[in-house]
Amino acid sequence: MTTDNTGLTRLSINQETVRQLSIPALVEGVTTLGITGIGLWRAPVQEYGVEAAAKLVHDAGLTVTSLCRGGFFTAADPDERKAALADNRTAIDEAATLGTDTLVLVSGGLPAGDRDIAAARERVADAIAELAPYAGERGVRLAIEPLHPMYASDRCVVSTLGQALDIAERFPAEQVGVVVDTYHIWWDDRVGALIDRAGAGDRIASFQLADWVTPLPEGVLLGRGQLGDGSIDLRWYRERVDATGFDGPIEVEIFNPRLWAMEGAEALAEIADRYVRHVL
Repeated sequence: MTTDNTGLTRLSINQETVRQLSIPALVEGVTTLGITGIGLWRAPVQEYGVEAAAKLVHDAGLTVTSLCRGGFFTAADPDERKAALADNRTAIDEAATLGTDTLVLVSGGLPAGDRDIAAARERVADAIAELAPYAGERGVRLAIEPLHPMYASDRCVVSTLGQALDIAERFPAEQVGVVVDTYHIWWDDRVGALIDRAGAGDRIASFQLADWVTPLPEGVLLGRGQLGDGSIDLRWYRERVDATGFDGPIEVEIFNPRLWAMEGAEALAEIADRYVRHVL
């Protein structure tokens, strides 16, 4: 298993992939391997302290490639909508403090008893319209992440890269982009053309990797596979995204109990090895 930094210049490790590691341990682990990017999550960053996390990462010479997550915009209730917008402004401020230009948005599912998914998507667009200028002023781009359709009811009414682009393209590209996450979009036969469209419009804000393995676990949220364990041609995606001119970080985001049960440094080394073998 490789543990050197050959070919790892674009690799970023999303914090949730090795959630067993504290922020200092994650910083130490990726630095040891020569990985220069990490994606952070709001809850552990808030617990550690946003400014303290920013200093730790900066002093280590690392780049925060994304902050997860904002979003959850689909509530119809005015008070809930107001609260969501306030929380997202806070998330934008946190991203700016951490020095990342990418805030990942998970749009939100259908409110209880609601079956109008088209209207829910429009509420997502309405919320982004309110937030995009605020984000742009702070050097943060809102990155709309489409999630696999199995999450449409309870987590994300934006299910395809095309739907994400339809919303993002209403706004300046420097304010709103999309996330290309292999786990969520690999099944779509239009995905190649949609990646091309995203690249042509400078809309690729984040490129994330996880594999698709079956059978899915109960609850499906923890079904993301280690690179190379599943059905996705990860190298094809990397080549297709690269062909658009995107040369940004490639962030590995895997929610998987097997990885979480491993010793952190071992998990990081395995991810780096799989990245070299299956992505480069």
